[in-house]
Amino acid sequence: MKVQILTAPGCSNCTILEKMLTELGISYELIDITLNPSYLEKYPIFTAPGLVIDKKLEFTGIPKIAELEKRFFK
Repeated sequence: MKVQILTAPGCSNCTILEKMLTELGISYELIDITLNPSYLEKYPIFTAPGLVIDKKLEFTGIPKIAELEKRFFK
């Protein structure tokens, strides 16, 4: 499973999502959308973070921990 967090500089919500995934033991890749604007064309998010799982935008903003657990451990 490939997990990516679409992030922006100074995004405090992005840090929260990173911490949540780390606590769940999920490895992820950080993608700074300001340095990689092509990701915005592929995943048109209007708020950071965006959580992409296996090339599909699954969440924007901060999901509830229960939603993450359901998605990753179903």
